[in-house]
Amino acid sequence: MAGNQIKGKAILSVANDISEGFLYLNPMVLKKYELETYKALYHQLKKKQREIRSEAFPSHDIIKIRKRNIRLQRIHTAVMVLEHTAKTKRMSLF
Repeated sequence: MAGNQIKGKAILSVANDISEGFLYLNPMVLKKYELETYKALYHQLKKKQREIRSEAFPSHDIIKIRKRNIRLQRIHTAVMVLEHTAKTKRMSLF
């Protein structure tokens, strides 16, 4: 499998789909991927997380705050699943 694609989609678009809630990661989904794919997805998710956190905080708009926090929560969950799955397979993501 190509290291920069998952199911025919670029890693960047997969990270965006995860943050928007269109795709969820679990160990069964990650089972068929190689180490390069794990690393690329992990680094892209971390990059997306930094990007969301660097945006201006919508201090007076509760709906935008909620949307931002949900996106961060989805990314955090995906990163934790990736780390745990890599740990059980004895892979290093760094």
